[in-house]
This record gives sequence, structure tokens and C-alpha cells, in this order.
Amino acid sequence: MDLSYYQISPLGWVLAIFSAFLIGFSKSGISSISLITVSLLAYVFGGKNSTGVLLPMLSFADVFAVIYYHQHTQWKYLFRLLPWMVVGILLGVWFGKDISDVVFKKSMAVLVLITAISMIWWEQNPKRQIPQNWKFASIMGLGAGFSTMLGNMAGAFSNLYFLAMRLPKEHFIGTAAWLFLIINAFKIPFHIFVWQTVSVKSFSLNLVLLPFLLIGFFIGIRIVKVLKEDRYRKMIMILTASASVFLILTL
Repeated sequence: MDLSYYQISPLGWVLAIFSAFLIGFSKSGISSISLITVSLLAYVFGGKNSTGVLLPMLSFADVFAVIYYHQHTQWKYLFRLLPWMVVGILLGVWFGKDISDVVFKKSMAVLVLITAISMIWWEQNPKRQIPQNWKFASIMGLGAGFSTMLGNMAGAFSNLYFLAMRLPKEHFIGTAAWLFLIINAFKIPFHIFVWQTVSVKSFSLNLVLLPFLLIGFFIGIRIVKVLKEDRYRKMIMILTASASVFLILTL
């Protein structure tokens, strides 16, 4: 995969820089908005190649998120999802070369949209109990793992799971930060040695985009601090649903 800077158009650079900003912004706690970058980077680099550009940037942002929010991590919720996500990733590695990434991502976007709408409906009917047993965690974990390997789209599934568990804002962000630091680190060797989508050239591009990621991260932190719990929950659900619609229409 040749990612020489001179082969990226001016529009491609704008979209790549904007994507880096959105990734940092998302990892500060404004979750799900980074789903938009799946489509933007796919437009610039192609479907599978874009996953190799996106993954290191997500990993950079995960490190900053863990440093800032680590004291709020709720490990019991993390460990409910983590094993199932690992299984989902392995399934994604196995099937990844045979699945059309556009068809897959559109299917995942539709599934995320349905889940987000269900969550919004549940929020409007507080007497209804969202499943909190291992079956619910396994379904969300498998979906998150499979989708993160093929399209870096796990955030939507994990966000909806943590919302279902009624985690407060800081616990939500801190738990997600550690979860994705672990998961994205686990995925990197597969992208390097199996799919060969992460290379020295792609990593050098990530380093160029890193300052824009940091800008997005620190702006996002300021916004998260002033958001009240109820508004934060509603915002995450609305962003998840909106990003899913965006993916369905643009991929």
C-alpha cells in the first residue's frame, strides 16, 4: 500500500485531517462521532486500506484517553465485553478477506441504527428493563469485535452496551478508554502481518496527522466537562444513530 503524501489530493488531505480531529474529539468522550471517519477515510484510501490508516490513530487516541480517564474505569463491565470482543475479532480476521467491506459496513451501520433506535425507545420508557445478563453482553461483544476488525466500528456497540448498563459519564468514558486500548493493540499485529494494511508509510502518515488528533481531544474534554449526565446520554445515542445514517448513505 503506497501512501506517499504526493498521491493524496488536496481534498484527501482535508478529509484525513478532519478525520484525525474527529478521532481525538470522539476519544475525549464524545463517542460515536468517529464512525463518520470510517466513510471519510474509505473515500480517500479505499475500504480495507483505510482500516490500516485509522487503527493507529485510534490507538494513539486511546493512550491519551486512558491517561486522562483511567481512574474512572469500571473493570467488571470491561471484562464482560472483552472476551467476546476477542472472539469477534478472530472471526473478523478469518472472514475478512472474503467479505465485501462496503456490504459489511452498510450492514453493520443498519444494525447499529436499529440498536440505537431501540435504546432511545427504552430511554423514553424507563419502566422497561434492558437485559443485563451475559447473553446481552455476548451479543454486543461479538458484534463489537467482528465490526471493529473489519471496519473499526465497535464503538457504537460498546457505547450502547455501556449506556444500557447506566454507567455515569466519567465511568462510561474511562471504561471505554481501557477497553479500546486493549482491543486496538490486539488488532495491530493482524493488520501488519495478515492483512498488511499497516506499514511504515501508513504509520508516517499517522504521525503527520497526530497534532490534529490532539487538538480534537483537548477540545472534546472541555465540552464533556460541561455536559450534564442526561444530556450526555441523549447526545451519545443521537450521535450513534446519526453516524449510522451517514455511513448507510455514504459508503
